[in-house]
Amino acid sequence: MTRLPQIALLPDGKRLHLQDGPIDLVIEAKGGEDEVRAAYEAASRRFTGLLDELCEELGELRAAVDPVWCALKGVVARRMHAAVAPFAADEFITPMAAVAGSVAEEILVAMMGAASLERAYVNNGGDIALHLAAGEQFSVGLMDRPDRQGLMRTMVVDAADPVRGIATSGRHGRSFSLGIADAVTVLARTASQADAAATIVANAVDLPGHPAVARCPANQLQPDSDLGGRLVTREIGPLSDDEIDEALRAGANRAQQLLVAGLIEGAALRLLGETVTVGATGIKAATFPAFHGSAIGSAMHV
Repeated sequence: MTRLPQIALLPDGKRLHLQDGPIDLVIEAKGGEDEVRAAYEAASRRFTGLLDELCEELGELRAAVDPVWCALKGVVARRMHAAVAPFAADEFITPMAAVAGSVAEEILVAMMGAASLERAYVNNGGDIALHLAAGEQFSVGLMDRPDRQGLMRTMVVDAADPVRGIATSGRHGRSFSLGIADAVTVLARTASQADAAATIVANAVDLPGHPAVARCPANQLQPDSDLGGRLVTREIGPLSDDEIDEALRAGANRAQQLLVAGLIEGAALRLLGETVTVGATGIKAATFPAFHGSAIGSAMHV
């Protein structure tokens, strides 16, 4: 018997909240009343049982990806594999690096298959899948670090832009990081692609072997971690300005490679109060009076 998730409208009566185990979605659709209702019903139907689908292949999802061959069966699982496969030939990565974005993307696909909407988003803990009809925009506030309030920049995604996915990774996020970035937010054509790339860029913001960076094996913190015994960052001591620049430069170089390869549309990298952007011309200085929402994860719709 499929376990039923928690499904409810939020107090504003506009947004839908779906939660099942570690998956926690906030959804908002704009359109005619009947269309929005149909979209929310479709989202709820597709969400029910989705976690069970992923758990059926959890062993494979936690294993290193083959860059060519995919034995996964589920639609979301295969989307996760496709998102991380471009990186698998050069570095260790598992499909779990794209799980949040892939789930958000799947729910949005279900909504768009059931309704004609002007605008919609599915926010999975800060990893966001977008739909924008002609003339629509979506504004996002980028957080200084995922575990705190505090706006760093604002970003406007226009319907004419190719960006339809936003994701954030870093050492303060929900998952472990091999790097030292406080937060790396990536813009891409899909949420699954953004999620995978954010992991890669956040891992690249690093100072390998630096004595101020405390690390430990991931499986000491979480025995079933897909990272196994790989060292993940736990604490960072004082770093000089030059060291911060060095780490950010390493991450920015990796982001630039992904930009040139067409895997991302832009990125914002944050470390100890310093920020570097790559290709993200839509990111601007935060204008606090324009905001009227509460933070969700590390990216906030406003």
